[in-house]
Parts: sequence; C-alpha cells; structure tokens
Amino acid sequence: MTSELGTADHPLRVAIIGSGPAGFYTADHLLKQSDIHVQVDMFDRLPTPFGLVRFGVAPDHQKIKNVTRVFDRIAQKETFRFFGDVEVGNDISLTDLSEHFHQICFATGAETDRRMGIPGEDLARSRTATEFVAWFNGHPDYRDYEFDLSAERVAVVGVGNVAVDVARILCRTPDELAETDIADHALDVLSQSKVREVVMLGRRGPLQAAFTNPEVQELGELVGADIHIPPEDMRLDSLSEAELENTDDNTLRKKITILEDFAQRSREGKERLLTLRFLVSPTELIAGGDGGVRAMRIVRNELTSDGGKLRPRATEQTEELPVDLVFRSVGYRGLPMEGLPFNESWGVIPNEIGRVTEPETGQPVR
Repeated sequence: MTSELGTADHPLRVAIIGSGPAGFYTADHLLKQSDIHVQVDMFDRLPTPFGLVRFGVAPDHQKIKNVTRVFDRIAQKETFRFFGDVEVGNDISLTDLSEHFHQICFATGAETDRRMGIPGEDLARSRTATEFVAWFNGHPDYRDYEFDLSAERVAVVGVGNVAVDVARILCRTPDELAETDIADHALDVLSQSKVREVVMLGRRGPLQAAFTNPEVQELGELVGADIHIPPEDMRLDSLSEAELENTDDNTLRKKITILEDFAQRSREGKERLLTLRFLVSPTELIAGGDGGVRAMRIVRNELTSDGGKLRPRATEQTEELPVDLVFRSVGYRGLPMEGLPFNESWGVIPNEIGRVTEPETGQPVR
C-alpha cells in the first residue's frame, strides 16, 4: 500500500531548474518544512552552481559572493542533490521530469538583455552589459568573446546597478582589478584599455535612477577616475521636487545628496573621467567608416506624470555624442524553454503568483 505523500517513505519530490540564489533559497524553504518530507533535486545547464552570484556579481564585490557559503550548507543536506551540466529541454525534457517529480520550480532568471530598439543597434562595437559582465566573470559561454577596448569614449546606456558595475570595471586601474577575482583573460584586456571617458545615460532624472546608494557612492571613490555630472542634469523638475518633498524614503534624499556632491566636484586630473547624464535617451547609433559605432544621437527628455508614475517624454532637443563603444543595460528578459508557455512580448513565463499558467486561458499548467 502506498504511503501518504510527504512522509519519510514517500517524500514530496521537487525539481528546481536553475542553481542561482532564487533556486537555492527555494530549496532552503522547502527543506525547512517540519510537517512534510521533501526531496529536492536541482538541475543546471552549467557544471557549477550558484548562477548569478558566480557569474553576475562584479569581481570587486567579493563580500556579496560570500553568500555561497549559505548555499553550500543547503547543498550538504541529505535530501538535496545537484545535477550540473544538464540542460532541461535538451538533455532531459519537461515531460520526463514531470514523470519523476511531483512539482517543478523554474528559477532560470532573465538570461538576456532587452534591446533599445533604435537604428544602428547591431553595429560593431554595440554590445550588451550581460555579455560583458559574464565575460569578465569567466562564464564558460562567454570566455571566448572579444571586446575592443581601444575606444577612448564609451557609453553605457542605463543607470541600474549592472550599468554601474560595467562603468566601474571600465574605470578601475589594473592594480585595483588585479586584487579582485576577475577572470585572467579579462584582466589582460582591461589592463591594456585605452578608455578615457565613460558616459552613463539615464532616460529619467537623478531621483528616478535605478542604482542603489552604495553602488553609486562607490563611483565617487575610484582611484583612477574623476566623476562628473553636468549641472543641468542635476536640476530637479517640479514633479521630482514634489516627489522628494512628499516622500518618507530617506534613501531618495541620500541619493540626491550623493549626486549633488558629484556635481559640485572639480576635476582632479585623474586618468579617466566618469560622466553621469540624466533625462537623455539614445535614438540612433551612427556608423563610422569602419562600420562600427562612431557616435550616438540622443534626445533630451522631460518627465510627465502617468497615473502617479513619472515617465520620460522626448523633447525636440537632440545632440550627437561621439562614442566608439556602447554597452546597453536597459533591462532583461527570459528565454523560452521547450514545453513551457512563454510570453514573447514580456519575455517571461506567464504565471499567477508564481504558478505557471496557460497564456490563452490563464489557467494553471498541470
């Protein structure tokens, strides 16, 4: 006679696809249940676990990577198993997994960048932040990528934490990078970098920038790079001033304090310059004689209120910014998996509070 599901003799079997933080924290929660026995099997297409922590966290942020010690403790539990170098949908199908597990949890993350959707985006020397970060972290899929850092001026489109990571690594000195766990091949290339200015571009104002305060504050502590914000980019419009005045969020006030300090700084004559621009959007990448990027056309934005949210709206004011290399960091989207519903417009697995649903009916799968 079959014992009740969730007992020691008949544990709830759960497959977790993906071995990054989301996967491990899910496993930890399941294995801590006191009223049900759970067996967790984790699958990852790479031979090694930890996903974003291993290949997405910047190499000069080693303390963040120490969270893998927690994951190691989870992996040592008797009711946990890890299967690396197994690609679900290729090496094993979802149908096969469904026959052996009571539940399947997808924790594969958003694996690719969103596009800017502008002319010239596919020119040579127009790259994604994701591939650059994976490259300097030694991700096996990106180890053989090549990055031409002979450009003197680089644009980073976006002002989230990943964009900050890209800008910061480009501005680090070789001695600083050598003290991190950056991949050897990346250290060799970055040590020969000719980059002299990095320009970060945010489509909204300084108050709405997505980076966190510790991340942006670190930009002002770079040994080999001055930081600059044009005064006109720090002027808050009336909508932003009202938002700042009415908020109880001290982190927003701290953010503005940090950025105002940057805007008031004088150049110290360091080897590189890091410039932060706000309320600007790229509208076109312009090709040079070699077929690669030579400039970026940008438009000045203004903020409008849309149901309480401040959104950028293009003005008539445009500018041509000379740049030789562009990294885009404007958001991320997932990739479809064979046998699983996928919303192409949003780049996500359709779900209702985490439960995978059929896109046509909204009903749960399985």
